[in-house]
Amino acid sequence: MIVTLQLAPGSHWSEEGLADEIGIGRTPVREAVKRLQADYLVSILPRHGLMITEISVHDQLLVIEFRRELEAFISRRAALRINTSDRELLAMAAREIDSAGVKGNLEKYLREVFNANRLIAKAAGNPYAARSISPLHALSRRFYYRYERDLQNLRAMGKLHADRARAVVDQDEALAVEKANALLDQIENYTRRIFNLSVAAI
Repeated sequence: MIVTLQLAPGSHWSEEGLADEIGIGRTPVREAVKRLQADYLVSILPRHGLMITEISVHDQLLVIEFRRELEAFISRRAALRINTSDRELLAMAAREIDSAGVKGNLEKYLREVFNANRLIAKAAGNPYAARSISPLHALSRRFYYRYERDLQNLRAMGKLHADRARAVVDQDEALAVEKANALLDQIENYTRRIFNLSVAAI
């Protein structure tokens, strides 16, 4: 709901209000809020509940700066270490990403990219790297959901994600890093485009 802006950036909530909105108890909401705070998607406001963090183009550029290094590391390690069952699952995810991109199904695309990223991070075999990149992926998914209508590049982005996934499936370490860098180049390009548009509008 945060990624797809159903919980609007900047909106204020109580744990009780979120529990009612989602339809679950307060205890799992409290645990989720702790994780979301660690992932920079929620800010805790002492005595005032919590706030869904705003979307910041400047912050997104910082996310990309760090994510670029982690993606290269994780892609290389995943190509080296991925097992047979995860190769099959990742190959399927790559096909689904391509299909969602061609059909223009943004929600399906985001789910499958999440799935592929999770599989690649798992295959890399480094839980510290996986834990570090997870919030960066979440922030990037929300940013893309917010601006995809302006960008109109779902098919092209789907191909880039799928190509990186297939390089990992093929266990080609050099190509996996190359495709990860190509993906991040495009993400940085469109983020800077959004940044320039926002500056021009001021």
